[in-house]
Amino acid sequence: MRIYTRTGDGGDTSLFGGGRVRKDHPRVTAYGTVDELNAALGWAVTVVGDGQTADRLRCVQNDLFALGAVLATPQASEGRAMPKGVPELPTERVAEMETWIDAANDELPALRAFILPGGTPGSAALHVSRTLCRRAERAVVALAATEAVEEGALAYLNRLSDLLFTWARLENHRAVVADVEWRSGSAE
Repeated sequence: MRIYTRTGDGGDTSLFGGGRVRKDHPRVTAYGTVDELNAALGWAVTVVGDGQTADRLRCVQNDLFALGAVLATPQASEGRAMPKGVPELPTERVAEMETWIDAANDELPALRAFILPGGTPGSAALHVSRTLCRRAERAVVALAATEAVEEGALAYLNRLSDLLFTWARLENHRAVVADVEWRSGSAE
C-alpha cells in the first residue's frame, strides 16, 4: 500500500462514508486538531515520570483516534446509516477522567495562583497537550455550529483539558518541583 494517493493534491480530502470537502473545512480542522493533540500526547507519554499517567495517556490516545474517526464521518442523515468500521467515542471515559482528576487533586496542594506552563519536562508536555486540547475543543464547537457532532465529543475534550492541567501539576508535585506561578508585572 502506498502512503501517497495524490487525491488531495488539489486541496480537498475524502471523509469516512463518502464525500469530499476542502481541507480547510471545519470538519477537517476539527479532526486534524484532535490528531495534533494525539501527537502531543504521544510525546508526553515519553517524558512523564509516572507510569500510571503514561498508561492512562495511551488509553486517551486510543480514545482520540476514535474521536478523530467520528469527526471525520458526517453524522448519518435520516435513512443513511453510519459506515461500518467507525469506532464509537467512549463517552463513559468522561466519568473515569473525573475520578482521575479527583484522585490527583487529593494528592496536590491547594491551587492558590494562576499556573504558567513549565516545571518538569513532563509537566510542560502536558501543558502543551492541554492547550492543543482546548484548540480541538474550539474547533469542534465551530463544527457543531454548522453540522451535527457526536454527542459527548465536547464533554470529552472539556474534561480532558482539565485532566491534563491536573496531571501537569501532579508531575511537578511528584518531582518536588514547584509549579510556575504567574506573577503580575514580573520582569524576571
